[in-house]
Amino acid sequence: MAVSSLTLNWVSTTLSKKVSISCPGPGETSCNDEKNRKRRLLLLGMGTGLLTANPLFAEEIPKNYDAFVDRIDGYSYVYPSDWTEFEFTGHDSGFKDRYLQLQNVRVRFIPTDKKDVHDLGPVEEVVSNLARNVYAAPNQVANVMDMQEKTVDGKNYYTFEYVLTSPNYSSSSFATIAIANGRYYTLIVGANERRWKRVRNKLKVVADSFKVIDI
Repeated sequence: MAVSSLTLNWVSTTLSKKVSISCPGPGETSCNDEKNRKRRLLLLGMGTGLLTANPLFAEEIPKNYDAFVDRIDGYSYVYPSDWTEFEFTGHDSGFKDRYLQLQNVRVRFIPTDKKDVHDLGPVEEVVSNLARNVYAAPNQVANVMDMQEKTVDGKNYYTFEYVLTSPNYSSSSFATIAIANGRYYTLIVGANERRWKRVRNKLKVVADSFKVIDI
């Protein structure tokens, strides 16, 4: 269905859409998902001024990744172009591998009176508590493999890699947390432990891409 210029102008004015922008590599397409196709058409009709207003587009979207931009709730990130959108209980957005559903990314946020992740405490203390007491189920053992701090456009982020091991199953993940807009944001991207070595670098791009946007 064609999108009229009137519709495009309305979207551009209200900024009321959560938009997925695809950037497929040669011979690839993410147009199979009709909703993502419509989102892309809407955004492409908004003009250069809107794109440059988002910090995500100050740099190129990596090849074979698409960008998800939520201007309503104030965040953005990239995800592999061949993943599909899905709903994850208690989360605001999510995408998963079309065939390996445990390979996915999801974002959630909760209200907070904190102003910055540094207000939560030192990165070592915060990460250890999250991995062992928040992310791990009672029958799981959590091991933190790596942790990093970074500042982008005046916003601070903690990103860390961790493994959750239970008697019958293990998974590895990256998590990135940030605070802005009176919200505590969390992005988690992970996969089955058996596939982790093959997909780790691919998923690290997702974790590192997460940015919060002032709303």
